[in-house]
Amino acid sequence: MTAALTAAKLYYLQDMTMDAIATELGTSRSSVSRLLSHARETGLVDIRINSPIERVGQLEEQLRTRYRVAAHIVPIPGIVNEVERLERVVLTAGRLLSQFVESNMVVGIAWGSTISMLSRSLVPKETHGTTFVQLNGAGNVQTSGLEYSSDILQRFGAAFGAQVEQFPVPAFFDDPDTREAMWRERSTRRVLAFQSTMDIAVFGLGSPEAEVPSRVYVGGYLSRDDYRSLREDRAIGDVATVFFRADGSWKDIRLNARSTGPGLDRLRRVPRRVCIVSGAAKLGSLRAAIGAGLVTDVVLDESLARLLAEER
Repeated sequence: MTAALTAAKLYYLQDMTMDAIATELGTSRSSVSRLLSHARETGLVDIRINSPIERVGQLEEQLRTRYRVAAHIVPIPGIVNEVERLERVVLTAGRLLSQFVESNMVVGIAWGSTISMLSRSLVPKETHGTTFVQLNGAGNVQTSGLEYSSDILQRFGAAFGAQVEQFPVPAFFDDPDTREAMWRERSTRRVLAFQSTMDIAVFGLGSPEAEVPSRVYVGGYLSRDDYRSLREDRAIGDVATVFFRADGSWKDIRLNARSTGPGLDRLRRVPRRVCIVSGAAKLGSLRAAIGAGLVTDVVLDESLARLLAEER
């Protein structure tokens, strides 16, 4: 038994060859082979294959049970940088959307860094009667945002042979009264009508702490006063430029009165709400979004999934 244990330690822990172990023990290579077989048979050595698929499957079930969301976890080594991590997550999300989107659906799309990348990773699928509708305006004081948001929508439309409906309003109005007036216009009400019948909403999560910058925080959409207001209101993230706190509350966050994104109570009524997110910096906003009931399906990297599962 002692010889078998010694041989096993040299072979499995020190990566020595059987020839080297035979020399070390003063025996033959065939004897070393028999000692290693004996170590396995008697339980001195327990060989396990850690399948990423099985590991991820267990973690997905854990998140489903705890948070009541369908988690689609992408196994990614910890050494991968954040841009590549996000790229791998959106590749998986692109394949999933081809399963989710069917003919005669209305699908809401929020613009942003994640969704822009997703629009380039879609798996084409021919549908009929399907419409992709923009969830929030993209204009600011520097740009109309139409080209940026249009490119994203057009890629979705082309991938699924679908109609697209743009939302040609700014991301934030200067005055809440202006938004209320605009919401009464027939052209705006037409887009809002599409949003009210959404079957699926697809969005990333904005976060001021993300390593891959959220576009709303770096694209000239927020002024210094806006940042101060968000800090004072304890906003932790946003969906389609509608901000929320760690406890999921959102209605009394002042900037939301000027936002053109759908109210989160409206979003919660969409049957399938697909969130695509990666990176540990998004943990707080993801936890809050799930707690607020904004997510039915989440596509995320394994490291973030483990952090979410370990939350107390």
